[in-house]
Amino acid sequence: MKISIELSLYPLAMDNFKTEIWAFIKRLRQVEGLNVVTNGMSTQVFGDYDLAVENVMREIKHVHTTTNSAVFVCKFINGELSQVEAES
Repeated sequence: MKISIELSLYPLAMDNFKTEIWAFIKRLRQVEGLNVVTNGMSTQVFGDYDLAVENVMREIKHVHTTTNSAVFVCKFINGELSQVEAES
């Protein structure tokens, strides 16, 4: 089964928040089998359900354990939406 995940990361009280956001994205991009797409507002992760959820949750935990405070806004959508958007 496939999944599409949309994430927005908001590190709080950090001067280098862009560095933390890009590090989060880079770690997800290193996972073979995931398609990670970014824009100015969010990051989209597409792939196998278990692979995507496992790695996204691991990276969320990493951010929460290595920063003072961070907020994630997430949408988990059943199916592969990257192909639907490309066909429109």
